[in-house]
Amino acid sequence: MKAAHNGVPSLSVLDGWWLEGHIEGITGWSIGGTDIPADPARANGADAPDLYAKLDAIVPLYRGDRGRWLSVMKHTIALNASYFNTHRMVQQYAINAYL
Repeated sequence: MKAAHNGVPSLSVLDGWWLEGHIEGITGWSIGGTDIPADPARANGADAPDLYAKLDAIVPLYRGDRGRWLSVMKHTIALNASYFNTHRMVQQYAINAYL
């Protein structure tokens, strides 16, 4: 989450905060889907082709389309960094725990 404050898009499996903050191609990219197999070996085998397919899309974007890459960075800051931060987390915790 801290990287989003510096405009770094995420490339990760859809779990934790990334499940909430993910907008494909706007704030980053997901690897695999939301169905995570119980067996880690199966999960790796299922995710590997998707990872390489995403890298085939991300690397040319990063190296060759500066305007689009900057747009993804700006959306990452605007959407993820503005929502996933300590101020909101503490406020939400106080409301849920004490009010």
